[in-house]
Amino acid sequence: MMAEPIGQEFHFEELRSGHLGVRVASSEWEIRAAQALRFRVFYGEMGAQADAATQASGLDADAYDAVADHLLVVDHDRGEGPESVVGTYRLIRRAAAGRIGRFYSADEYDISRLEAFPGEVLELGRSCTDVAYRTRGTLQLLWGGIAAYVFRHKITLMFGCASLPGVELDANAERLSYLAHHHMAPENLRARALPQRYIPMEQLPQGSYDAKRALMDLPPLIKGYLRLGGFVGEGAVLDHQFNTTDVCVVVKTDLITDKYFKHYERQSGPKG
Repeated sequence: MMAEPIGQEFHFEELRSGHLGVRVASSEWEIRAAQALRFRVFYGEMGAQADAATQASGLDADAYDAVADHLLVVDHDRGEGPESVVGTYRLIRRAAAGRIGRFYSADEYDISRLEAFPGEVLELGRSCTDVAYRTRGTLQLLWGGIAAYVFRHKITLMFGCASLPGVELDANAERLSYLAHHHMAPENLRARALPQRYIPMEQLPQGSYDAKRALMDLPPLIKGYLRLGGFVGEGAVLDHQFNTTDVCVVVKTDLITDKYFKHYERQSGPKG
């Protein structure tokens, strides 16, 4: 189901990089294509556990999809229909979350401090790309699309749950410890895992592991957040349905130094 407009919506035109483009979905088929891609990646590749309805539909879908904006990466060489959708990101602003009654991340984290932040806030989630498109260029295009969205909608804070693969703490001990030791959010922006789901991130003492290796081993998406000046909240959450270990990532847009955001700001000029 397409989201009903929240007032007068203005999105950016498709940004192009060769045969790839990034845009916000504006039709039902585009959202279904994003949900089908998410199903293939999350359930087909990553080992998420599908209930009967999800398995039958072949779609990763929930109530938040109807109120969210869906950022799409499309490959025009593959056609102009559902087959063209090769990447997606789900974007939820305050008013959209208000329709559901909460942000998606609230299922895992106390995000009250983030919700209290002045200005427009944006929750990022459900990011994935087709296996053939997991390249630096595709990730750059996705970040360029987020940059355009941030400036178009005057976002002041971005946040969301980002995932490490699997639910085995030993396998993620170095990565979690590195994030806790080097990228913990300041107190006023520190989301905290809900008590019943809280897993300590500091699995290893500082100095007892190779921090450079831990950074290099982080998923590209989390490294992208950190390059934007991002922080992590306190505590990890094991998501057994999706076979992931989640952390809450927070990015203040006034701290952003990434070249794609700067480039878009120069190109877009002042907004009325």
